[in-house]
This record gives sequence, C-alpha cells and structure tokens, in this order.
Amino acid sequence: MTVTQAGDLLATWEAGLGHDGPGRALLLHRAARPELDGAGPDGAALLALPVGAREADLFALRRALFGERMQVRLDCSACGADMEFDLDAGEFARSLRPPDQPVVQLTEGGWDVAFRVPTVADLTAAARHPDAALFADGARRALLARCVVSAVRDGVAVAVDVPDVLEVLPESVQRKISEAAEAVDPAADVTLNINCPECDAATRAELDIASYLWTELDAWARDVLLDVHLLATAYGWSEPEILALSPLRRRYYLELCADA
Repeated sequence: MTVTQAGDLLATWEAGLGHDGPGRALLLHRAARPELDGAGPDGAALLALPVGAREADLFALRRALFGERMQVRLDCSACGADMEFDLDAGEFARSLRPPDQPVVQLTEGGWDVAFRVPTVADLTAAARHPDAALFADGARRALLARCVVSAVRDGVAVAVDVPDVLEVLPESVQRKISEAAEAVDPAADVTLNINCPECDAATRAELDIASYLWTELDAWARDVLLDVHLLATAYGWSEPEILALSPLRRRYYLELCADA
C-alpha cells in the first residue's frame, strides 16, 4: 500500500466531485492500488476484482491515510438513541480476505447452478440498472442475473444468457446463491450489529467503507485548501510549495500567522 501524496489526494478529491458513489469508489481504489490502475483501459483490472478485495484495499487505504481509529455513529433502530463507537480500520484490513474461488457450484431442489463471485464491475452495473431504482430488490436481481454462469434443472441445461433468467430460477435457488456468495466473499458486505446502550436492542447497519472514506477525504481536502489559502496569503508560496511541507510544519506556520 503506497501512501498517496497530498497533491495526488487533492486530485482524487477534485475528480470525485463530478462522480457518483461508484465513480468515487473507483477513484479511491485507484489511490489504494496504483500498480493496478494502469492495467487495462478505464481501470479494468480494478473493476475485475471481487468486491471483497476492493473493500479490503479501501480499509487499508483508510488506515494509511487517517489512522486505525474509525468513529461511527448510528441511530438505534428501536429507541432512536444516538450511538457512537470506534472501529479499528487496521483490524478490518487484516481480517478481510478476497475469495479463493471465482466460480461457485451449488445444488438446490433439482437445480445445479454455477455463478461467479460478484466483481466491482458487476456491483457497479447492478447499482445503475434501471430496476435498481424501480424495485426494492432490483439491484440484487440485476447482480444475480449478471453472475449466473450456468444452470441445469433435472439434467437439462437452462439458458442463462437472457435478461429474464431469474424468472426461471426459483426463489429458493436465488436465496442459496446469495448465501453462497456471502459465504465465499464475506468482505463484500461488512455489516455491523450493535447493541444499544440505552435499550439493549440490536441494530444492523452496513458499513460502506467507500462512502465513509470519501466523507473523510472531502473534509480533509477542504481543510488543506484552507491551509493553502492562508499560507499563500501570508507568505506568497505556491500550492505545490505548501503541499510539499509536512502537516506538522504547515500547522506550525499557521500558528505563526495567527500569532502575528
């Protein structure tokens, strides 16, 4: 993991302002894995990685940029109490492992199905599928449809290269596919289960590391740009000259400006 320089991070942030969630996640992943960014057009190598591999990379990037401690706030689903707690980004980065088998076979109710472990490209396409905005489970169905490789019912092959492939797969088979995908690549969906200190009820919430990291990067970038403005005004330095200073030295110069 290469720690990105301040100028590169600002460029990532600036580019991300014009993108949606998946686009920002790709930009962050490029910062986390620069050695893969140039492998193929438009980040193809990064998009081909399993979702869990990206999540592990982003946790590692978060740790490198902002440290181990992640502060998370949730509202209790039962009583509405505000819950605040800390997570360890380093522990997540170490514990999340990418899947070791890209294609999984399962048998359920007379069906033999093979499916691919969802990649970043699959997740992005499913999120942008028209059904994702129209139906509550639209994104899930779009993701399943993309990842089913083959299906055999009672020894007879069923075509899976059609848009309505899920119409022929029973709900029980679809559920088994989802469960198997989660088991093979658990890092793809990091879900927190927190007990409320007020009422002791459990609240489940997905931890979207890409969104969390982007929020932190946005706050950091705006702070840095303010520092650049103040130091440029006081000393006449250029942005590259100011960014070349360590954060500690920048802070010291800012304190001198305030005392002047």
